[in-house]
Amino acid sequence: MSSQRVFVARLQGCTVFDPAGDRLGKVRDVVVVFRKSDPPRVVGLVCEIPGRRQVFLSIGRVTSIAQGQVITTGLMNVRRFEQRGGEVRVLAELVGRRVDFADGTGTATIEDVAIERNRIGEWAVGQLFLRKPKTSASPFAKGPTTFATWQQVTEQHTPGQAQSAEHLVASYSELKPADLANTMLDLPELRMMEVAEELPDERLADVLEEMPEDEQMHILEQLGDERAADILDQMEPDDAADLLAQLPEVRVHHLLELMEPDEAEDVRTLLQYDPDTAGGLMTPEPIIMSAEATVAEALALIRRHELHPALAAAVFVTLPPYETPTGRLLGVVHFQRMLRYPPGERLGAILDDGLEPVAVNASAAVVARMLATYDLVSLPVVDPAKRLLGAVSIDDVLDYLLPDDWRSQDTDDTGVPA
Repeated sequence: MSSQRVFVARLQGCTVFDPAGDRLGKVRDVVVVFRKSDPPRVVGLVCEIPGRRQVFLSIGRVTSIAQGQVITTGLMNVRRFEQRGGEVRVLAELVGRRVDFADGTGTATIEDVAIERNRIGEWAVGQLFLRKPKTSASPFAKGPTTFATWQQVTEQHTPGQAQSAEHLVASYSELKPADLANTMLDLPELRMMEVAEELPDERLADVLEEMPEDEQMHILEQLGDERAADILDQMEPDDAADLLAQLPEVRVHHLLELMEPDEAEDVRTLLQYDPDTAGGLMTPEPIIMSAEATVAEALALIRRHELHPALAAAVFVTLPPYETPTGRLLGVVHFQRMLRYPPGERLGAILDDGLEPVAVNASAAVVARMLATYDLVSLPVVDPAKRLLGAVSIDDVLDYLLPDDWRSQDTDDTGVPA
């Protein structure tokens, strides 16, 4: 068997197939164990299977790694991956570490790791792709790169020094927020917080929204109040309110003071309502327009990339003012209905005024029944004077109806809990 070399950063995300060509999952990391003198030995791959469960695939069951795909000898053990003592995850823990050159010529940072299969079929760490410190003062400059073998470098062991998570974050850049949340929760505690520190505020906010509330609080508490407030600013108001509702009242007040005034006001409004009511589930930022606005103007607002898909399904037409709490709700215009009319058509002429809004104190069960009965993805929420206060969407109701630990439950490839 001839030798083979694969860089782990390129392996990440590759599809895993069984011998029949059926997809089993995707590669998320490589697991190695250190040895006294030889380079670290590869013991297996961390793979993500349907249901976002991460499992271990022994390297002995891998028959081929080539052209962006991994072929195995058969089905994988679907038991959730648990890292054992002595095991190191290459992307999660090794990439980003600082090393010294053994010949004393300086330092570098590991940016990628090549694993190689020798002639007897054993995989081990081969070359390291390293970046040296930059020599230019320009903020856009990067240091030169080089390759080295494991024997040509030694790890730096500065007490208390955290390893850089920059390259790990880059390798996760294409993961959806829910997948990144799941991946982070599988990292060692220290590494998870390094990734959280490295993620941009908006990206971390999206990820926190996909985590169980106890994990959200755990991460938020370690970020410091200034950063925590910035993250809360980027979260959806209803998600931010749900998170703050779990914290001590003194800290809630302090964080609200640090948040942007407009964002904090929305969250304060939601905190007034019980979490299992329409008011507690709603977002106070649906699309609101006047009856004189046109279809073209409404479609332009719907096209905004940051708008949640459920909220982009309808425009709520009210009397002024057009920010919650608005004037009296006149009706709703659904996205599909707009597509049937010319761009210059007034929204007031195509209203669905037969849709009953839901009261702000209505229970979550009532909201769920209304969404199901009328096949809707969102509902307007009003006060006794019929002023629009917000909209509750199907995803908010699902979060309420599903068990508290649904995000961490294992599922098989059909999506059924295992």
